[in-house]
Amino acid sequence: MHFTMVEISGWVGSFMWPLLRIGGLVMALPAFSARNVPMQIKLIFALVLTLVIMPIVPDVPDINPLSGEGLLIVINQILIGVSMGFTLRIVFSALITAGQMIALGMGLGFASMVDPTNGVQVPVVSMFYSIIGVLLFFAVNGHLVAIQVVADSFISMPIAPSGIPVGGYMDLVLWGTWIFAGAVLISLPAITAILVVNIAFGVMTRASPQLNIFAVGFPVIMTVGFAFMMFSLGHVETHFVRLTNEGLTLMRQLVNL
Repeated sequence: MHFTMVEISGWVGSFMWPLLRIGGLVMALPAFSARNVPMQIKLIFALVLTLVIMPIVPDVPDINPLSGEGLLIVINQILIGVSMGFTLRIVFSALITAGQMIALGMGLGFASMVDPTNGVQVPVVSMFYSIIGVLLFFAVNGHLVAIQVVADSFISMPIAPSGIPVGGYMDLVLWGTWIFAGAVLISLPAITAILVVNIAFGVMTRASPQLNIFAVGFPVIMTVGFAFMMFSLGHVETHFVRLTNEGLTLMRQLVNL
């Protein structure tokens, strides 16, 4: 039994090229890319997803994976997958930034823990919003839409040495500004309430300098902050779902869908 190099390249390429794009998406997609998820689980998920999507992938080019053109395809497929997943990572970064803003206003900036998604220290309020974001992401089937987009991307953007155009990367950079704009929108009710309470205590301090503002103000600000966090959960859901939909729209635009 003899196999030519073209046949071997075709067999390897028909599985390896889609795996690179799908693996890049899995490594960047929120929840799936968390550091507390074992690398073996991520790899198995990427392999199974590749086997499921392979039947709808158009014919891959007969290119030697070890050639210069093959290396270019490898880089572009990884960049396509990572860019698609990064659009949704920005939405979760907006949630974490919103939590940092609220925690700073409440005086809980020192209460931090390790974020398993990014592996950095973040306030516990940010972790609270991050957990809510993960639950909402699965509740609105964001993971299924992302998988559908990556499956359709093999038709709209076939495997080739070319990848996402420069304009697509510029759109991705501009989308990064929503880390701060989205954080302000999400944290606005709680931040406004905390600001009003701080102004009220400032007036009280001027009227009665002997008042121990630190003993009275700190628990009141924390109570008001937690209360508005609870009452504004519907507000958070609305903005998070809207940002997620816009992120999925940008994901489709990156692959010409």
